[in-house]
Amino acid sequence: MDDIVSTVKGFILEKFLPGEDPSHLAPDTPLMTSGILDSLATLELVSFLEERYGIELQPADVDASRLGTLTGIAKLVTAKRAGNP
Repeated sequence: MDDIVSTVKGFILEKFLPGEDPSHLAPDTPLMTSGILDSLATLELVSFLEERYGIELQPADVDASRLGTLTGIAKLVTAKRAGNP
């Protein structure tokens, strides 16, 4: 799961937080409620996750409880890759 956290963190830093200190984006940093991910950024993240990990996210997957932190994203990707909804 650490490799997923690292990959997604890199994507978010590059796309949405250029120049930001990487240490400020921890695995439990709130991404949606803090404003790091708005609706368009969330769609870009979903596209990235689907392409990078070969998964398909459903509308129910795209909420703060699943995409709200790097840890939550890693858990979701891991579950989807294992074939769990």
